[in-house]
Amino acid sequence: MVVKSKLSRDLIAVFLKPNAVQGFVPAMDRVARELIRKEWEPKAGREVVVYEMAKKYTFELACQLLAGIEDPEHWAGFHDRFASVLAGITSVPIDFPDENGKFRSVEDTAEKILGTMIGAFETTSMALTFTIKYLAELPHVYQEVFKEIMEIANAKGPGELLTWGDIQKMRYTWNVVCETMRLAPPAQIAFKEALTDFTFAGYTIPKGWKICWSFHSTHKDPVYFPNPEEFDPTRFEGNGPTPYTYVPFGGGNRMCPGKEYARQEILVFIYNLVKKFHWKKLIPNDRVVFKSPENGLPICLTAHET
Repeated sequence: MVVKSKLSRDLIAVFLKPNAVQGFVPAMDRVARELIRKEWEPKAGREVVVYEMAKKYTFELACQLLAGIEDPEHWAGFHDRFASVLAGITSVPIDFPDENGKFRSVEDTAEKILGTMIGAFETTSMALTFTIKYLAELPHVYQEVFKEIMEIANAKGPGELLTWGDIQKMRYTWNVVCETMRLAPPAQIAFKEALTDFTFAGYTIPKGWKICWSFHSTHKDPVYFPNPEEFDPTRFEGNGPTPYTYVPFGGGNRMCPGKEYARQEILVFIYNLVKKFHWKKLIPNDRVVFKSPENGLPICLTAHET
């Protein structure tokens, strides 16, 4: 089972290694532009439910870039937006035999594709939703993001797509996303196995025990994050937080292989949204019920004056 798990991680890592996903940026930009043009712009001045829209964006990208789904019948509810994405961006075969000539089973292949899509879809759409939430609540943060994004936008020609180099310039915007994921981590808990006996907070944990730990508790430790409830993107300047105190993507050898994919996906959408709109929350005190706003974060968009 351990060998099988390692092979699965290695396979996913091939698809999501940084130098591979860097080429996804233009395709992500096309999808974000088209989605905003068709479904956000017509609703300017009216209600937009962010979480539902964020899921459309992340799911469409996951289908195209990670699963290679090309049949329009399989894109239920997403119409022709998939046609704007170049087919076959990830064309690495997933049915190579192993060193003994054994092929991966259909069930195992489906399981890995599903797991990858869940990671690329559900957790990223939550991170995107909460980033939009905090930008609505904190106008001074929004203004800094807007300033950074417009510097990039003003340097590009008409219709010119984003590149990985542009993503690298969104330093403050990414710090905002990181602080969002500190306060509202897309994943809630993780499990580890104790490799040796150890003592923590007066409790002895025997070797071999499975441990469940909370991302929220880790991210709000005042020893490492002074005023932990305060939204402060400057925490991520320079070298950022102490290692293993900030873990939205896990850490060590088993860090989420989709970290760079998620970073690009989120920044591309925020770039396109902030470039066109500012917004306000329609339910100021919308409760968060297990990971997402209870009502999906309804907002009212206002287009920038030209």
